[in-house]
Amino acid sequence: MILPVHGHAQICRGCWDQMSVPIPIRGPLAVPFRIFGITRSKMNPNICTICERAFRRVKKHRHISANATILFADIRGYTSLSDRMDPIALSDIVSTFQDKCAQSIWAHDGIVNKQMGDGLMAIFNFPIKIERHAEAAVTAALDIQRRCKTALAAMAKRRVDETANAVGVGVGVHSGTVEIGEFSTVRSDFTAIGGPVNLAARLEAQAAAGEVLISAECAAQVPDLTAGSPTRTLTLKGIEHPVLTHVLSSGG
Repeated sequence: MILPVHGHAQICRGCWDQMSVPIPIRGPLAVPFRIFGITRSKMNPNICTICERAFRRVKKHRHISANATILFADIRGYTSLSDRMDPIALSDIVSTFQDKCAQSIWAHDGIVNKQMGDGLMAIFNFPIKIERHAEAAVTAALDIQRRCKTALAAMAKRRVDETANAVGVGVGVHSGTVEIGEFSTVRSDFTAIGGPVNLAARLEAQAAAGEVLISAECAAQVPDLTAGSPTRTLTLKGIEHPVLTHVLSSGG
């Protein structure tokens, strides 16, 4: 049996972790599966479209409760950029952002669950199981900041202007119990819903360019990454009590 290999799995790590079923996604054994439409998922190349489209077959329910870490990332000032940039140049920035985010998330076994133009949502700990999923998500968030900063600076240099240099990324990360599954009768893709998802999105909305805002619940699981970091107490829309966050940047 070909077991999963971190970074370049030969079988679907989601199907293996959730069902202990080895679904080939690379190599000659994967060819018959591709004929029947089972291919690598765009959410993470180490899982397959069974994980993406057939949640009920994997977990035998439309949705389940699971402990996970949710990450949201977004381009800061996108609306302002769209008003003053050439559409082609703007699309290059968005593509670079999405690509760098995906690379960072996949490198830490997360999935890019949703892409919303200038933003995205990622899930850590489903369908690939990650024992220290909060650490994986926070590390991925810092990696997103580093990769995007480097790539956007290179774009600004090629364009010989400061527009891309002015672009930044904000990230929010929160851990908690969410509902993961299929919530639409029209589309069969799975996603996560619940309070932790809403809070992660609110944190991302408050993050300045270059910042990663981490909830206290998530930070408690990654003390080595948040030790000595500044904190910020936020009043967030839809959240009853003030929220304590830890503020990280690509520089530490």
